[in-house]
Amino acid sequence: MNDTPGWASPGSAPSDGQEPGTSTPPEPADRPGGTQPADQPAKNPRGPGPQWSPQQPPPGQWSAPTGPPNPGQAPPPPPPGPGWGTRPPTGPGPTGPAGHGGYGGYGAPGGWGGGWGGPPPAAKPGVIPLRPLGVGEILDGAVSTMRTYWRTVLGISLTVAIVIEVIVVLLQGLVLDDSASTTALGDASATVDEQLDAMGSVLLSSGVIFLVSLVGTITATALLTAVTSRAVLGKPVTTGEAWRDARPQLLKLFGLILLLLAMVTVVALICVLPGALLGGAAGDALTAVGSIGSIVVAASLLVRFSLAPPTLMLEKQGIRKAMARSAKLVRGSWWRVFGIQVLSLIIANVVALIIAVPFALVGAAVSPGGLSAFADADTDLGWTYLIVSGIGSVIGSLITFPITAGVAVLLYVDQRIRREALDLDLARAAGVQGYGTPGTTPGS
Repeated sequence: MNDTPGWASPGSAPSDGQEPGTSTPPEPADRPGGTQPADQPAKNPRGPGPQWSPQQPPPGQWSAPTGPPNPGQAPPPPPPGPGWGTRPPTGPGPTGPAGHGGYGGYGAPGGWGGGWGGPPPAAKPGVIPLRPLGVGEILDGAVSTMRTYWRTVLGISLTVAIVIEVIVVLLQGLVLDDSASTTALGDASATVDEQLDAMGSVLLSSGVIFLVSLVGTITATALLTAVTSRAVLGKPVTTGEAWRDARPQLLKLFGLILLLLAMVTVVALICVLPGALLGGAAGDALTAVGSIGSIVVAASLLVRFSLAPPTLMLEKQGIRKAMARSAKLVRGSWWRVFGIQVLSLIIANVVALIIAVPFALVGAAVSPGGLSAFADADTDLGWTYLIVSGIGSVIGSLITFPITAGVAVLLYVDQRIRREALDLDLARAAGVQGYGTPGTTPGS
């Protein structure tokens, strides 16, 4: 049965009113070689005119002859069917021994795909194909951006990392080194005031370093977002162009990150504070449960709004609209977004740690206290250690900045392709001709 009417295989022709699947009709009685009596004139079923030729093709062969037959030679194979994106010739379905003509050879020996060759790859004007992406393609796209546009990516990352480390080293060597000692935190005989001073010292040192690192990370993320978004289209961008593109949204990005941190802090306080106020064994148990709850709620919020930074930078949205857009894009894909981002953070930080630890050990070895002072948290390792370990941190940042920023942007692009067919807009922006129209390669 021909279930694709109107399409025929090349080289086939419709039968004269014969239903598909029926046997070949018997030879006409009035044809030579039939059972018609010799004393009766032959009848022409088409009316008056010349009689049947004494040389007729055998029944069932209705193709036009292509030349004199060569005895013992197999007939030439039929021409290949039309490929993907090519419209086959129209016409009624075949009824000869070739079987179901179909689209591009559907129904040929071997089943589906006999004349298709599989779907073609999607258009890839830049570092990713314009279709829904897999985990490996997102990670590969971030690395490909580093490799293809290494001058811009490494220039931005190196500049920001050097500025961060210079400020951190100066703060640690000139300001934070003179703060109260942290020995009291592990001393059971220390007074409450000494422990409070030590805790304040740790919070001050960690908070200042975290704030400086946060400012640098946000700046690098903003600039690298512009680079990665152009890399998707296959268009290079200079550091100056990335800065001009990111500068109008930079303050909003700072506000967004600080708002997310404030939300996480408030959630942690709400979950932990009741147990701390209650005290005793019941308070400790409640604090432990509250801590677990705060981690779960904070992770849920951070993943839900994790696509807000690229949304804010690329769509030029405000903070509230960017958060709403992120929640919409993540809805229904929370675990996927969570898994990809956690995997990228693990990979980037493990690589950075592999690079930074040897520098820290070398810095401790060449310091006055040696490696024995490295294990003592209260020992001042001096400027040598700070400088050498800072170099390792700079090199590690060259890996972490591009990967984390690139994965966030490509994950945002992937979610929009899946939900909003962004690949069509990207193809037009990249100059892919005829993308998304009939007869072209689909992008999603």
